[in-house]
Amino acid sequence: MNKKRTAEKFGRFAEALAAWSLRLKGYRIIARGFRSRVGEIDIIARRGGRLIYVEVKARHNIADAAESVRPRQAARIIRAAGAFLQTRADLGGLDQRFDVILVSPWRWPVHLVDAWRPEF
Repeated sequence: MNKKRTAEKFGRFAEALAAWSLRLKGYRIIARGFRSRVGEIDIIARRGGRLIYVEVKARHNIADAAESVRPRQAARIIRAAGAFLQTRADLGGLDQRFDVILVSPWRWPVHLVDAWRPEF
């Protein structure tokens, strides 16, 4: 198996693990792998009156995963969140939050709540 395919497989596994960890915390998964022309969101979840956009980062250690979230990527996710809300007007009244879940082998995912805030 080549490196790219292995990385893609690890990424899909990381996203599934992140989704399950959120479910166990009482979040309801609204969408996974949302794509628009302005960006992509790995997981969109809801908990109570809050809509949470989650970026999943999988690396061989948690420190590398944490460092891999860049401001430019955060801006793309914020734009994608706007695109998502255009498709789901029923969720527009909810508070919004941007989280990151870090995944590395043989560790439970690390959930960074409110990892960044949009600057308007």
